[in-house]
Amino acid sequence: MRFAFGKNWRSFLSVLDENRITEAERALCASLGCSSLAGLRVLDIGSGSGLSSLAMRRLGARVVSFDYDADSVACTTELRRRFDGESSTWQVLQGSVLDAEFMAALGEFDLVYAWGVLHHTGSMWPALDLAQQRVVPGGQLLIALYNDQGWRSRVWWRVKHLYCSGRIGRTLVSAVFYPLFALYAVMLDLRGLKLPGTYMRGYARQRGMSIVHDWRDWLGGFPFEVARPDEVLERLSIVGFTLKNQTLTRGWGCSEFTLVKNANSDGH
Repeated sequence: MRFAFGKNWRSFLSVLDENRITEAERALCASLGCSSLAGLRVLDIGSGSGLSSLAMRRLGARVVSFDYDADSVACTTELRRRFDGESSTWQVLQGSVLDAEFMAALGEFDLVYAWGVLHHTGSMWPALDLAQQRVVPGGQLLIALYNDQGWRSRVWWRVKHLYCSGRIGRTLVSAVFYPLFALYAVMLDLRGLKLPGTYMRGYARQRGMSIVHDWRDWLGGFPFEVARPDEVLERLSIVGFTLKNQTLTRGWGCSEFTLVKNANSDGH
């Protein structure tokens, strides 16, 4: 059972504009602590809409993007066509991060990026291990994984499973949670003494994304796994990574980690 991520991202392309692309670039630079990716070779694991890959290209990187979902591959290919022509410095592939042979054939990269992806593979820890092996010594790994909330995460697992079970489950979950999410957004505006709708309109400032598409991705995002930040850091430190930057969440979102691979590490 798997959520159709690519269909959601295909819809997102209709609202993609220059402001969202600029915000995606800004967020990427903030996470990495840089202003340019010129000359770097970057791997975008689970490229989805292709927005992050596009931001990387505009920052000067040579990019290899891949996704398991055929519709997501089509979305990324479409963004490359729109904004980068048939550039040889942006390669788009279909493949799985869990396919060890496929991953090894890609080679090594200065930056490996997997934002909100590995926890949807159904085998998060093996996926993380195969991803980190693609980082060249001295390179960086930028990942985001869902925060482990204990029993709350188990409840969300059931919600997502119901959403993906079929049309009835999807309708029930949507009918309950879309109004709740909208009410939550209004409450945030009122608490901040802003006009209703301000939070939703300003959501694009978060990595250039669309709030409605992110709601759909959250409710349907299955398979679904979570991780404790200390567990993530422990696993990656064992194979030679040092934490550079992290943004932790106490809620149901993602914790983000930027790590540097030690120069003498081979990732094993």
